[in-house]
Amino acid sequence: MPRRSRRKSRSGIYHVILRGANRQEIFHHDKDRLRFLAKLKQFSGKEFQVMGWCLMNNHVHLMIKEGRESISNLMKRVGVSYARYYNFTYATNGHLFQDRFISEVVESEIAVLRVLRYIHMNPVKAGMVDHPEEYVWSSCRLYFGQASYPVNLLNTSTVFGLFSREKDTAKGKLIDYHRLQDEYDGMDAWPVSQKRMTDEEARIKVIEVIGKMEIPQVKSLPKVERDEVLRRGKALEGVTVRQLARILGVSVYLICKA
Repeated sequence: MPRRSRRKSRSGIYHVILRGANRQEIFHHDKDRLRFLAKLKQFSGKEFQVMGWCLMNNHVHLMIKEGRESISNLMKRVGVSYARYYNFTYATNGHLFQDRFISEVVESEIAVLRVLRYIHMNPVKAGMVDHPEEYVWSSCRLYFGQASYPVNLLNTSTVFGLFSREKDTAKGKLIDYHRLQDEYDGMDAWPVSQKRMTDEEARIKVIEVIGKMEIPQVKSLPKVERDEVLRRGKALEGVTVRQLARILGVSVYLICKA
């Protein structure tokens, strides 16, 4: 079946999600997140503006505004550049990101605010923090006036301008808006499913099993060694096969056969 063409945003603003192939983790350490943000900053500017972002373990939420390049070209450049770094750093190969990123148009002022709040609330929804500004790897801290890296990546003018011409007044109103209950469900990276434990908890257990080895290296092991690791992973109490597949970046089929 041919792919459907992307809907063009009248405002040039999109909510974009980049997802790890087979739901695998794309960030294992802070250095990985810093590198991804550095790549965003490298390609931003006249090419596009970053209006919001949140880095989760196996996917990324972005709110961006197109500039001189199309959204498809931009995401390809960022994704390819980061994937090269990842494969070199972890001595692995193959696809890092799911083939096609997903996107939705953001065309009204209220949509801009709802999408931004939704992006910032992802770590809260995942149970990682109690309040969005507590999560280091999103643009929420910058909008709330806290120090965060990287400098000059985020363009706040559009969002603040929706509240007030005075930056401090706009910041206060934006913080209040984040405290409101909102019925907007947003665009999820993955379908909602019931888990016996969170992926964060499962990841800790998996790391204990693989020892000094890096998570991305497991899928590149010789079959005998890889299957032994997968069998130990399957034996972990409370960790589902799908969680194990997401964390290790391998298929459910491989785990079931091990």
